[in-house]
Amino acid sequence: MTAPKENQTPARRRAPGMSPEQRRKMIIQTAIPLITEYGSAVTTAKIARAAGIGEGTIFRVFADKDELLQACIAEALSPERAIRELNAIDLSQPLPDRLAEAAEALQAHMDRLGALIGSLGHSGGKHPGTVRGVGRDESTTRIRAALAELLEPDKAALRRPPEQIAALFFGLLFTQPRTEDEPDLSPRELVEVFLHGALSGGAK
Repeated sequence: MTAPKENQTPARRRAPGMSPEQRRKMIIQTAIPLITEYGSAVTTAKIARAAGIGEGTIFRVFADKDELLQACIAEALSPERAIRELNAIDLSQPLPDRLAEAAEALQAHMDRLGALIGSLGHSGGKHPGTVRGVGRDESTTRIRAALAELLEPDKAALRRPPEQIAALFFGLLFTQPRTEDEPDLSPRELVEVFLHGALSGGAK
């Protein structure tokens, strides 16, 4: 026998016991892919449906849609995910393998941020790092520190301290030119150029 509708659990019901900060985080994580797809045209109603909550729940933790958009940019800018991936790299691997994994993780971080910012266009507003989350300077410092940890096992073989090599590697990752005429370097190709220079193995 089919249970009466009033006894069924609605699909869209806020998880019990969720704190405002947990709810805020859940909404941000739901909103980011939608903003990447639709830009600032995405509606709070669409975000609420995707999160399985009522639209009013969004405005219990965000003053308005603009604050939500800024919080999503700040979350994308945050290095937390990238740092977790850097810290998970096996230090027993050869240095080129470690740096290739690091390059892949950081390029993915840049791609996520670029996709979100690009979808929003020039919408103005506060610098994303000033809303909630980590600002650019702190983000850069923390990523460099995680890279230096990856270099530490080979400290004796490095020309410079790990912190300086990490800064150079970080700079190469974030400033490599991207044009339509030239394909991007793969993470391993980028590491080979960084460690061994621009000359091929057969060059005299």
